[in-house]
Amino acid sequence: MNILFIGDIIGKLGRELCREFIPKLKKELAIDLVIANAENSAHGYSITEKVYKELLSYGIEAISMGNHIWDKKEMVKDIDKLPLMVRPANYPPGAPGQEHLIIEKNGVKIALINLSGRTFMPVMDCPFRKADQLLKEIQADIKIVDIHAEATSEKVAMGWYLNGRVSAVLGTHTHVMTADERILPLGTAYLTDVGMCGAQDSIIGMEKEQILKRFLTAMPEKFQPVEKNPGLFNAVMLEINPIGGMAQAITRIIKVL
Repeated sequence: MNILFIGDIIGKLGRELCREFIPKLKKELAIDLVIANAENSAHGYSITEKVYKELLSYGIEAISMGNHIWDKKEMVKDIDKLPLMVRPANYPPGAPGQEHLIIEKNGVKIALINLSGRTFMPVMDCPFRKADQLLKEIQADIKIVDIHAEATSEKVAMGWYLNGRVSAVLGTHTHVMTADERILPLGTAYLTDVGMCGAQDSIIGMEKEQILKRFLTAMPEKFQPVEKNPGLFNAVMLEINPIGGMAQAITRIIKVL
């Protein structure tokens, strides 16, 4: 089974990149399922019901989120209207939204788990122990984990911790694609960060001037996404054997529009 996982979608330009490249990649690579991280898809912060429906119309079939999920306050009440989206599972008990999602394609059950890191991130429950709990509960042929974290060490640790227990551990959040894709010894595909869909001439998808000002002055700045080309589309393709659920290949995808 060929699964396309798309890096953090940033604002309108990120959505336009998905509209441009998803149909082409599905045809070119015989993609069976498309997953994306969309926590920055609504003008750089969180998602809305309207944007969610827009992304589905481009061929995305499952969505993971991250630490910006509640930046749009309506998400607290609207999240249960979005059945193909998961929030980080290690939020404390009582948070709305799904901890995992199972999609069935061609008789194969694919589970999507979203976890948030804790190093340099908001305080959360332990993602490692939460993964243990969910893996005891989930019945699926293929299991994909999106570890939304700042520290590369925490992402690498999660890859080794889940090695042989899930099909893939893919990092998101930093918006910069890493070049360490590999299949771990027990069959789990791993990449520290999938990257982003957003402006190439930017700082992690946002206006350069605002971020540079913050670095230079240490004063608060409201970051705005860059909404003009050239646009950078980052994703990975996973080739996974549904019998046993282990990965056979992981390939980085970089497109510029």
